[in-house]
Amino acid sequence: MHGRPRKAPKPEDLAAFSAKAEKLRILQSQFLLNHHQKIYTKEAVELSAKLLEINPECYTAWNYRKLAVQHSLFESNLDPDAVNSILNDELRVVENALKQNFKSYGAWHHRKWVLNKGHSSIENELRLLDKLQNVDSRNFHAWNYRRFVAALLNRSDEDELNHTQDLIDKNISNYSAWHNRSVLVSNLMKKKVQAFSQKDEVLIREYELVRDAVFTDEDDQSGWFYHLWLLDQTVKAESPLLTSSWPAHGSDITLSGDRYLDLGSSPFNTYHFDSGSLPLILYFNQAVEGVNVSTVTVSSGFNVNKDVIWKPILSNNSKTAHVWVGQLKFPKVELDSLGAYTLEVTLGHSQGIISSGGFHYSHPSHFSFTVHVQPARKEPVDGFGSEKISWRDENFHIYEPDSLESHLVLPLDHLSIKNEHELSDSSWQEKIIDEEISNFRELLDCKIGKLTLARLLTARDALVPSDKSVHSEEVLRLYSELMKLDPPHSQFYKDEHSLILFEKVISGRESLLSYCFRYRNLTSSSSSNPICLRLNGLSLSRLGSFEKLLWVQMLDLSHNELRSIEGLEAMQLLSHLNLSKNKLGSFTSLESLRHLKSLKVLDISYNEIGAHSVDTTRYLCSSPLCHSIGSEWDGSELVTDGVSLVSYWEAFFILKGLKLTQLDITGNAIADEKFTAFLAEVLPALKWLDGVQLN
Repeated sequence: MHGRPRKAPKPEDLAAFSAKAEKLRILQSQFLLNHHQKIYTKEAVELSAKLLEINPECYTAWNYRKLAVQHSLFESNLDPDAVNSILNDELRVVENALKQNFKSYGAWHHRKWVLNKGHSSIENELRLLDKLQNVDSRNFHAWNYRRFVAALLNRSDEDELNHTQDLIDKNISNYSAWHNRSVLVSNLMKKKVQAFSQKDEVLIREYELVRDAVFTDEDDQSGWFYHLWLLDQTVKAESPLLTSSWPAHGSDITLSGDRYLDLGSSPFNTYHFDSGSLPLILYFNQAVEGVNVSTVTVSSGFNVNKDVIWKPILSNNSKTAHVWVGQLKFPKVELDSLGAYTLEVTLGHSQGIISSGGFHYSHPSHFSFTVHVQPARKEPVDGFGSEKISWRDENFHIYEPDSLESHLVLPLDHLSIKNEHELSDSSWQEKIIDEEISNFRELLDCKIGKLTLARLLTARDALVPSDKSVHSEEVLRLYSELMKLDPPHSQFYKDEHSLILFEKVISGRESLLSYCFRYRNLTSSSSSNPICLRLNGLSLSRLGSFEKLLWVQMLDLSHNELRSIEGLEAMQLLSHLNLSKNKLGSFTSLESLRHLKSLKVLDISYNEIGAHSVDTTRYLCSSPLCHSIGSEWDGSELVTDGVSLVSYWEAFFILKGLKLTQLDITGNAIADEKFTAFLAEVLPALKWLDGVQLN
């Protein structure tokens, strides 16, 4: 069992182990000889059965028995009695193996293989499962096998649901029964079976059932997990939705080829380009696939739709993504003219966009915006982008929205896509959650009761976007209390606290504007530098709500407690990013940077990169042996004298596709002379490294 210290074996136990090991070695040698010589006599098959009784995890022995069965069936000429005898022998061997190890993968797979032959009595399997589940009612192998048997018997989901109810009545701690119940209830609601056709009625019944369980034993986690699943069913939308976009609906965007702007242009609505194209960003509430010119129509005065190539912003090897980006190319504009184009984007008019859960995008969405194309000057201008960026406080000045026309800050008020279906009645969801909130205020003396209340309050705010932060203060207080009450899980509560705080900061217009600053380096000749969203010093350990930050080009997240920047890849316009003085432990925690192709300035100084011998976040980043790198990786390639890519493959993989002009990495354990030389070679566009101008 977990957590129990091992005791030193007694001499007689060691002798027994040695004898058993010797017997096993002899059996394995004889068995492998039979297997290699394809001997399927009665004696040889019985020998494999003895081996499996001792070691049910010997997959080779199970495969041998499959070959032996095929051989025997062929010789039996499909005589029914002979076939049944052969397959029943296999079932007995599996039962004996399961007595030795109830969780043997090979044994359960072999039993499925035998039943799929179609000659065995399936009714006996349920009786066997009842016996086995009386021994261990939470064994997931047995539950998976039960679902397999129920499908063979065409047993209804209602009957299986009654079975889970019986088990829960016997033992409310049966987590596997609760889990199986969630699977069955989902299937019944999807099929709209009688008594399960009205989602609100079903969920109310299930809430009442699980409430009895958690109030009976508040320290048992099984019911709480089921309650969490019910809450997810209450608030989530099955079909994927477009939640936000950039450009935002109704916005006026200035597309400038210069690194300077006219005084009348809004820093919120301006995008500098080098390639003559503008990114169109779509953010979905679920990961989807199928975004292309057939499913998304972009129309304008010039034929733009056929030229748009949509690409997913992937943080893994999946084909689905929350964020999709298409590049819009505009006609060339002469120096003395200004092109203005109104673009309309429509999606959902045809099927093809599908979520990872298999649901189609079925709610048509439409938004439009205007793009003013400002041509580049023929002579280069020394301004924002050519000088070193300093993140010192004196270079930032609070943004004054009152000094500008209201339409210039339009993106702050129109960050979300308004779909017609969002106007549908959600009163039943509000009613359910309000009742749950009222009930769980009575369980604040236990940790999981506080956690559930925090989740319920968060879900309640999410149902009414206009009241997004009504309960935020109470939720933040609950997570702060949990951090003190439950130190072993304090990091989890800290992350949840950060998500709520982050949402609170950026959800309201006035709140968000209070964190918006103009970058105004006194040495700069530029009069219209972009807005910097300064979320520094907030003790954030996790980030979220990226769908509301698609417009941000300059972001300061310094002096926080971030260990990862997962999700930041959605912010495709980011050109300046400050991550200094956080808790980033390696380049693997920075994998989102790979997708930020507009990034020019990056500060990751004074983190913990290179300080840890074991990187526990390594799973976030592909290794040089992973197929996702493929031909990009050349393990023998040398970047500079004496420095191999093998030494810094993580940094190379993250940074090699970026066109950084300024990078600060001082204060990290990895930042020695060899590494800085490596960076200078990997980043040919780099002009400033740790505050020093490169030649």
